[in-house]
Amino acid sequence: MNTSVLQTIDPARDFAGVRALAEGDMQRIDALVRQRLASDVVLINQIADHIIAGGGKRLRPMLHTLAARAAGYAGDKHIKLAAVIEFIHTSTLLHDDVVDESDLRRGRKTANALWGNAASVLVGDFLYSRSFQLMVELDDMRIMRILADTTNTIAEGEVLQLLNIGNADVDEAAYLAVIERKTAVLFAAATQLGGLLGGLPEAQVASLRRYGMQLGYAFQIADDLLDYISDADTLGKNIGDDLAEGKPTLPLIYALQRVGTEQAREMRHAIEHGGLGSLDHILTAIRESGAIERTRECALRHARAAREALSSLAPSPYRDALATLADYSVQRTF
Repeated sequence: MNTSVLQTIDPARDFAGVRALAEGDMQRIDALVRQRLASDVVLINQIADHIIAGGGKRLRPMLHTLAARAAGYAGDKHIKLAAVIEFIHTSTLLHDDVVDESDLRRGRKTANALWGNAASVLVGDFLYSRSFQLMVELDDMRIMRILADTTNTIAEGEVLQLLNIGNADVDEAAYLAVIERKTAVLFAAATQLGGLLGGLPEAQVASLRRYGMQLGYAFQIADDLLDYISDADTLGKNIGDDLAEGKPTLPLIYALQRVGTEQAREMRHAIEHGGLGSLDHILTAIRESGAIERTRECALRHARAAREALSSLAPSPYRDALATLADYSVQRTF
């Protein structure tokens, strides 16, 4: 397998193939997630049931289990660790939706839209604390250190993103700094921990972390692009949400570098004040400036780097699956 060249794939079909390879582990992870979400506090159970019913790709725990298998791990710790990763991710989603005032995720009402901000924040805190309970049960200081550092970095990313909202002067470097802390670092931890469980040499563990980091960049950049080129039914959230929230993502950053004075003024006003009154004009400006192609190429560069990071691993169906996910990250439609 050439790990440095992206393959043209059918995203839905190839993701289904990766999911099938991981299916046995994913069923066990889902069962543990359901079991450990349970609480004698009724509201926690209601919101937890809503989250589970919302589906989702479970991409981060899947990455962990595939990395562990690619590293030759044959034990059971990866199941509990994958659940920890999923709880951390889900708690950030609950908090994100409150901060962003989102009312739609994966085509369904968000928890904060149904139960209010206070309940969402507190159940997010419950999930964070549940993840640390599970983490302690693994009784491995290396794992706890990586995940403690990761959750702290994610919190920094959330604050950085908050500082960027409404700031039309955010550049590509500042945008990527948010992605690294807010998104990519959890991908990186998931794959690094898989290599750690498998007992790989330090250099190969570092390669798996690099794979996860680059995949996280590719995935989030592609996600931000979809906010301007997809549709609500496909994407499962409102189109233009990032603009409405005043988030200067890469398509806007690139477009601002090339549009005329009047278009730039309109775009800067939209970022600084939020709202979708100028969405049609801004979509036209983004398309005509070449920002869509530039953003896609940026995502592709990170996906290629993710593939290249896998070259030090021994060939296996699990390594191939990780490479396929690099392709999927930039070719998906949702």
